[in-house]
Amino acid sequence: MNSNEIDIHQELKKYFGFSQFKGLQEQVVKSIITGNNTFVIMPTGGGKSLCYQLPALIQEGTAIVVSPLIALMKNQVDAIRSLSSENGIAHVLNSSLTKTEIAQVKKDIVSGITKLLYVAPESLTKEEYTSFLKSVPLSFVAIDEAHCISEWGHDFRPEYRNLRSIIKQLGDIPVIGLTATATPKVQEDILKNLDMVNANTFKASFNRPNLYYEIRTKTKNIESDIIRFIKQHKGKSGIIYCLSRKKVEEIANVLQVNGVSAVPYHAGLDAKTRARHQDMFLMEDVEVVVATIAFGMGIDKPDVRFVIHHDIPKSLESYYQETGRAGRDGGEGHCLAYYSYKDVEKLEKFMSGKPVAEQEIGFSLLQEVVAYAETSISRRKFLLHYFGEEFDSETGEGVDMDDNVRNPKSKVEAKDQVVKLLQVVRDTKHLYKSKEIIFTLIGKVNATIKAHRTDAQKFFGSGADFEERHWMALIRQVLVEGYLSKDIETYGILKLTPKGADFIKNPVSFMMSEDHEYNESADSAIVTASKSTATADEALMVMLRELRKKVAKKLQVPPFVVFQDPSLEDMALKYPISIAEMGNIHGVGEGKAKKYGKDFVELIARYVEDNDITRPDDLVVKSTGTNSALKLYIIQNVDRKLSLNDIAKAKGLDMDALLKEMEQIVYSGTKLNIKYWVDDILDEDQQEEIHDYFMESESDSIKNALKEFDGDYDIEELRLMRVKFISEVAN
Repeated sequence: MNSNEIDIHQELKKYFGFSQFKGLQEQVVKSIITGNNTFVIMPTGGGKSLCYQLPALIQEGTAIVVSPLIALMKNQVDAIRSLSSENGIAHVLNSSLTKTEIAQVKKDIVSGITKLLYVAPESLTKEEYTSFLKSVPLSFVAIDEAHCISEWGHDFRPEYRNLRSIIKQLGDIPVIGLTATATPKVQEDILKNLDMVNANTFKASFNRPNLYYEIRTKTKNIESDIIRFIKQHKGKSGIIYCLSRKKVEEIANVLQVNGVSAVPYHAGLDAKTRARHQDMFLMEDVEVVVATIAFGMGIDKPDVRFVIHHDIPKSLESYYQETGRAGRDGGEGHCLAYYSYKDVEKLEKFMSGKPVAEQEIGFSLLQEVVAYAETSISRRKFLLHYFGEEFDSETGEGVDMDDNVRNPKSKVEAKDQVVKLLQVVRDTKHLYKSKEIIFTLIGKVNATIKAHRTDAQKFFGSGADFEERHWMALIRQVLVEGYLSKDIETYGILKLTPKGADFIKNPVSFMMSEDHEYNESADSAIVTASKSTATADEALMVMLRELRKKVAKKLQVPPFVVFQDPSLEDMALKYPISIAEMGNIHGVGEGKAKKYGKDFVELIARYVEDNDITRPDDLVVKSTGTNSALKLYIIQNVDRKLSLNDIAKAKGLDMDALLKEMEQIVYSGTKLNIKYWVDDILDEDQQEEIHDYFMESESDSIKNALKEFDGDYDIEELRLMRVKFISEVAN
């Protein structure tokens, strides 16, 4: 054992109080001390910062640490200062300092006190700083969050791109790159860009065995689903990520109204409020923080027990980073994401304004997220494969910690299809991304395929007996199994691997899992991708339907006028036993609850008692009235007999959206007198004809009405009449 080794253990104890290193730390520290360029890939929470802090403290000269976030730098500087009696041992150099403070920093560096100097990349470009740094002894430059260099990283920052040329000016000093997330593509980018081709690379495993991964379909009832989830994890800390500030505010409001202690966090709040909310979360004054991705950099809370993605993130890297904030202490961590393809389309729309190169990268990254959400193989295996890591589905750590493994989808033998797929990749000469490969298989032509004359090949259309979805799912699974790979240089292009070439010669059984079907039509009942699907109480449903018929008969109105089906289903799910609770049922407002609720609440209360039912009291999701301002506007202006076109225009709605709002208003029990508007469109006889139809009809379906009148009236006329009818007859 050489003296060097004894030293670093002693120093580790002296400065950090640890008696041993964690994971790869020791090897990394040795690599840095011996003056090598070093590249460290270590998941968040793996002890990355110690890798450069310890060598900096024990070596001659000052180490420069480039970091993208001022808040992060401040935290680290405070942490290092607490290890030493010298305040000047660590400093920050950035735009927030005064002249006097800058002078003090320089003085401490010159006198050799300062071991770590944290700088933002922008500060390094300043001539006055670089010329000063050239004149003092430096130990090395560490670049933290190195993925910011790569436009394939989830956090690209252009100012990181010219770091290498600045470092070269500072002299021949070792460079240390550190990142918590890097796909093979990003790693290659970082090494090239920092000109560290000969670097010692250390890569820790990305597997977090204590995290449970789950994806649920995003339905209209996502809020009550989230509330139910949080109440099941009562007293535990969690983070909810949303893509927009507006959504953050909305969700935080809904949670507060429903008795969950939550605060919002996003870049639109002033710094004071942000800091306060972050502290409340760290000090456990609140359980949940609802945030945009602005939150979490440098949050070292070890006991976050769940991370919920209200919206699917833009890349798997972001997803990995954000879910990685759960269970840092090795305890449980539940990562739940809500997925709907609509969200993906929204993100694609946002990208369409960007430069083409950026768009292409954005689309590729998004498609990986879609693949992850829709896959039915082990999510852990999928995620680790994305980070270039093999995971053994039999013996790997955390093997049963995801929804797909616990609720496996049915599998089908796909040996022949795999052979067909691999042959097409081979025979199209490795030119194509997944899309063109699938088009070739199903026999669909696009410009690229035409240009390469692939449509003239005999294998064109050879897989037409299966649809696009099926081939897409197969490609994902074949990639994860290593028969195909994606080319790093031209990202997205599929290549046959030696293992794949082997498979063509000697095919073996390949059991393909069928992909999830994420349907978004689930309107009234909460649908989740897990097994605990909430369904209405069938026995109660029958009783409620009977009661509705009786009440309707007595009042001489059609049953749907009393309550619509989705409302009954919601009652059979939530068991409301007071008029107030009834007012929170889907499609029932205060007015309707008062008018028709009494008999229903009594029936449900009896039923709950007789059958000894535990009511899910948390399911009464109180609304925050985010939408009520719009409804109020509509009600007031209909009262003033304003033109519906003007009302719609003033609120930026089209007629369809305005009608939807009006339907909700009248179905919840409020009167809307739109006679003035309908009179302009339909004469008295026409109105009477439609009114009588609804009066005698079993259902209020517009589709049925269109059929009945067979082209006499259009959709808009029928919908307007339905609003008028419900308003007059029910309210």
